[in-house]
Amino acid sequence: MTSNEPLLPKDLFVGLERVTHLCTGGEAPWLRGFEEVYKEFARLKSDGLAGRERVYEIGDECRDLMGQLWGVPGHRIAFMPSATEGMNWLARGLDWKPGDNVVTDNLEFPSVAYAWRDLAEAGVEIRMVEHDDFHIDEDALLSKVDARTRVLAASQVSFYTGQNLDIRRLALGLRTSAPSTLLAVDATHAAGVVDVSAAVTDLCVSSSYKWLLATHGTAPCFLSERAESMTRGSSYGWHNLAVWPAQGAERAPTVDEKPMPMRLEPGNPAMVVVLFLHHALSQLLEVGIGPIQEHAWNLSERIDAGLRDLGHTVISPSARVARSGNTCFLVPDAAALQQDLARERVLVWGEYGRVRISGHLYNDDSDVDRILEILAKIR
Repeated sequence: MTSNEPLLPKDLFVGLERVTHLCTGGEAPWLRGFEEVYKEFARLKSDGLAGRERVYEIGDECRDLMGQLWGVPGHRIAFMPSATEGMNWLARGLDWKPGDNVVTDNLEFPSVAYAWRDLAEAGVEIRMVEHDDFHIDEDALLSKVDARTRVLAASQVSFYTGQNLDIRRLALGLRTSAPSTLLAVDATHAAGVVDVSAAVTDLCVSSSYKWLLATHGTAPCFLSERAESMTRGSSYGWHNLAVWPAQGAERAPTVDEKPMPMRLEPGNPAMVVVLFLHHALSQLLEVGIGPIQEHAWNLSERIDAGLRDLGHTVISPSARVARSGNTCFLVPDAAALQQDLARERVLVWGEYGRVRISGHLYNDDSDVDRILEILAKIR
């Protein structure tokens, strides 16, 4: 079996000398380099207009880095406050008609499954594809799409099982059978650990505090030109309206919206988090998403094999390309097992009747050996 050494040293992160950290799918560990990032932000924050302009420049550099990771132009990346807001922005912005529908699945994260909940009042049908033994089939999703489907919404990687959906396959299927349907993807459990082909989507959004190694408050969001042309704004402020120099201090009844990326940013994003994300993306891109993905797959396969040897029911896919950084198994009391592991200084995520083990670029074989050893002892 392949030997898996860390792609980034553990000592680049805070606290990894004390624990076996296998819960990036819940919270990533803190990069030590953020201390210098924060000091730089503090200096710029106190430097008046010049400092703010430099913060914005770093923000634009961050858009470009995010675009590099996702294979899209940086100017089409906006910074939203959360991945949830990305999906809800699309739900608010489309011109829905009675008889329209949205296709998603019943194992989705709530912010994807329920972004459309108020649309039922407008006569919009929410079609949920049921999982098949915790597997979501791409063809099953596409089979629910028809001429009245406005959006197909899915997570690229399932928060519950770790399944890595084939987003390109979904996009191709839509182009063939329903070219007017928008593809909206939550890449929170994919971005930073497996390849994300945002260019084939119409909206692709991700939290920053998991696999992207940053923290809460900023969610990079790609919006296609097509989706931008089909949606109306729903939140307005000085940042996304052309009030300067078109207007002075006096307000007019109407004013033009700015195009992407500002269109999705009515006010200032959480710029200190954007600077953290900029630093984290630099680390990720230096390693490269290809090696990171292979590393995560190797760890997942090793975790999967060990869990099965211990008699656990693994619900993550066995096919390599359908894997992610998350490997999940069923447990009667997942929260209790999470706590048992935490007492042994092994960090995982346990909820909804399953435990999720997350291996990222700082993990190695010793981490896998450690959790399997403790699980064997607990059993």
